[in-house]
Amino acid sequence: MERISRRSLISAGLGAGLVAGVSAALPQAAVAVSTADDAGLRTDPFTLGIASGEPWPDGFVIWTRLAVNPVAEDGLGGMPSRNVAVAWEVAEDPAMRRTVARGVEHARIETAHSVHVELKGLKPGREYFYRFRTGPHLSEVGRTLTSPAPGETPTALAMAFASCAQYEHGYFTAYRRLAEDHPDLVLHLGDYVYEYKKGSYVIGGGNPRDHEGPETVSLAGYRQRHAQYKADADLQAAHAIAPWLVVWDDHEVDNNWADDIPENTDAGQLNDTTEHFRQRRAAAFQAYYENMPLRTSSVPAGFDMKIYRTIKWGQLANFHMMDTRQYRDDQLAGDGWQKNVAGRLAENRTITGVEQEKWLLDGFRNSTQRWDILGQQVFFAERDRDKAPDIDDVSMDGWDGYAASRRRITQGWVDAKVRNAVVLTGDVHRHWATDLKVDYKDPASPVVGSELVCTSITSTGDGTGSTTDPTMAWNPHLKFYNDNRGYVNTRITKDAMTADFRILDYVTKPGAPASTRKSFTINDGVPGLT
Repeated sequence: MERISRRSLISAGLGAGLVAGVSAALPQAAVAVSTADDAGLRTDPFTLGIASGEPWPDGFVIWTRLAVNPVAEDGLGGMPSRNVAVAWEVAEDPAMRRTVARGVEHARIETAHSVHVELKGLKPGREYFYRFRTGPHLSEVGRTLTSPAPGETPTALAMAFASCAQYEHGYFTAYRRLAEDHPDLVLHLGDYVYEYKKGSYVIGGGNPRDHEGPETVSLAGYRQRHAQYKADADLQAAHAIAPWLVVWDDHEVDNNWADDIPENTDAGQLNDTTEHFRQRRAAAFQAYYENMPLRTSSVPAGFDMKIYRTIKWGQLANFHMMDTRQYRDDQLAGDGWQKNVAGRLAENRTITGVEQEKWLLDGFRNSTQRWDILGQQVFFAERDRDKAPDIDDVSMDGWDGYAASRRRITQGWVDAKVRNAVVLTGDVHRHWATDLKVDYKDPASPVVGSELVCTSITSTGDGTGSTTDPTMAWNPHLKFYNDNRGYVNTRITKDAMTADFRILDYVTKPGAPASTRKSFTINDGVPGLT
């Protein structure tokens, strides 16, 4: 497909500059759309940017949320207490002259003036552009794509993935560098926002910037926190360049939460009873939906919200987007690293829940795609910190704490004869690349898949630049490690998947360049990393 230049979408002020005078050329039938009532807003309400997501062969979701004051304490962005009409347009060109769809939605007060438009009826495998307006106020122009037709195998897909963007630990330069690399699809694997109050999670040398408001426990607090993040120009650039597939991890709600169980039982944080924590979950889920380009199938139902789903990229790839928080058993022996916790091997332990596990295993059995890619949150491969063969020292929060669940999933793709299984992971704030096995204790156990782990966008600060972790010496399936901030770019074809581990030398001040620290290739039909 034809690409536009990076500058044309990433440069500041694109929206207003590019479309000046275009509205006058719109057909008469579009006048009502192009002059949607802005409820008397005197300043720009598109301070949170725009986004798209959930690509399918005939459409996608486009999103915006209106706010004239993103960090307003009530979480409503300084907006008036009434609905606001918002016009939207989708076109085949970035100048928005070849319009293919348009309409008006209402940004409603009950959803924090967010707008979700689910487009249908478009052509598969195409690049599109979109924008919003209300009154005289015009958003920037975003780029998005439809996925290929079901029977089509596209030549290639440029997919990037990222996780863990803690606002107070650094600047979101990595998001801008990701946008400049011009992906066609972005996966975000969790910790999109962090729940901590100002000054409560400080990196060495001090935080370069900080959160507004207390720890997020109320709907107003979560809305304010999402708006503070969304107002970041670098994050807006990454959203505007391509459609996103998003899943949460823990910090979108509460650190290390597991189903109905919070990190601690502090009454001041709505964690003292199951009912109170469910109220906190419901608030977090509502704000998450309001601020993400998700389909109506993910609208929360109280303290439940379904985010696991499969997005097909023609016959090239399945993206199985997972939820390893909402349905998991509680972590054993605390949330951290523990030695010789026998219960972690129990057959009935699950990190996915029964229904999600069945969905995923059925997805493996029904797959006809070249690549089956799991977009999920926590470290999948075994990572034992103790070199003694009779001692396991593993993280209770990752798949090591749910070993039988991991074995069932891995054996499931082996039994289904999945052609190429690749697990994508966030959470751990370091780059890793691993080979995957059914049995990590058996040196002769064959490699059956690969795991690519992205580091954080900012979390934990600049990093050391180290490329060595001592555990790799007695965990030979762990192939790569790096302690910098960044993201991962991939290029997926029918013959191979390449992964470039992108790094920034610093994030505690803005403007760092990005470079590739290491690249790996996974060849079609050959499990493991090259």
